Amino acid sequence: MAKSNEVTTDASTIRNILTLRYDPTQNTSLPILSSHDYDPIETVSVEYIEKSMQEYVQNKIDKSKIKKIAVALSGGIDSTLILALLRKKFPDIDVETISIKFAQSLDESEKAAKTSEFFGVKHQTIQLENYLKELPQAIFAVGLPFWDLHWYYVVKKARTITKHLASGDGGDELFGGYTFRYSKFLSLVTESSTPLDKVKAYLACHERDNVSDQQDVFGPKAEFSWDKIYQFLLPYFDNKLDPLNQVFLADYNGKLLYNFSIVNTKIHNHFEINNVSPILSQKLIQYSTRLASDQKYDHNNDLGKLPLRHLLKKLGADQFISKEKYGFSVNTINLWKSFGKTTCEYYLSDSRAVKTGLLNHNWIKKYLTQNDLDVRYVNKFLGLLAVEIWYRLFVTKEMKPSDGL
Repeated sequence: MAKSNEVTTDASTIRNILTLRYDPTQNTSLPILSSHDYDPIETVSVEYIEKSMQEYVQNKIDKSKIKKIAVALSGGIDSTLILALLRKKFPDIDVETISIKFAQSLDESEKAAKTSEFFGVKHQTIQLENYLKELPQAIFAVGLPFWDLHWYYVVKKARTITKHLASGDGGDELFGGYTFRYSKFLSLVTESSTPLDKVKAYLACHERDNVSDQQDVFGPKAEFSWDKIYQFLLPYFDNKLDPLNQVFLADYNGKLLYNFSIVNTKIHNHFEINNVSPILSQKLIQYSTRLASDQKYDHNNDLGKLPLRHLLKKLGADQFISKEKYGFSVNTINLWKSFGKTTCEYYLSDSRAVKTGLLNHNWIKKYLTQNDLDVRYVNKFLGLLAVEIWYRLFVTKEMKPSDGL
């Protein structure tokens, strides 16, 4: 397997990842977009979307001589669409699906298994008892301090099946899939909202690890400042786009570019496996950003990814269309109770990142001793754990990738 990429992480990277969950100073393979790329001039054409995806897959097949391909199947619209496309348009390709079952979490693997059965393909479920067990290996592969690296397990499993892995990456960002925060954002902004007001509203909608005392997480070396964070996001809201398209632009230029794209690429390289992401084809990126926001998201019914839903119906998979958002996700509260808290206590009680001034010992001590932590603080602690593991792997080098947690 390939070695991890060269690490160039500094204090600003730690600051950005622990605040935004991505680092916009990293290099990305996807094109960076501006507000000009979101001028709505296209109309919805399910046929064009289907043709673009089909051409992308065909080019991959021709270039890599693909005979068998694995599909990361969560049971949601995007991954189901990729599976349906492969089975309907490329019947000669051998397809096998993969899902994850996290311990004490919502089990979406059963739906994935039923979907696979419908399409007549073999399905495998990864059983994960301790999500954190291989975190050092995953962080070593990525070279960045992320904790939510479920993709590591997916690609590791896929490598035992084939050298080609297909996914529905990009569906949420390009076609309006994050419906759980669009309505909240629209309720927080008005016609008189300034670009900075919108930036703050946008951040307020990211509740996963948005803690009220974020600035106190860091030590002096991190040089945390909200103004530095705002400066990254202001260009996405200081333009003439409608509020939802501003959110779509920020989503694309945020976690998709500087988390998913970077992380997934590095994990694919680590396991020497080829990435097949039809929704992220150059044609679909350009096309999707030219659609009006209401062609992707129905505000009245809080329903997103409208064009992809129509395409899934066209491919004869109506029964798999659901309003709920599916994805590979772990219940971090239960993870905290079973493995997370004790692991964080072990590594953060004598934190190297604290000693060097990146993290704040007082903040850690204040919350680590509390019972029944809010999920946002649990997720923040998992982020701190990733920083500590990264620091011991790449800075002090006292840990080895093979060290389990």
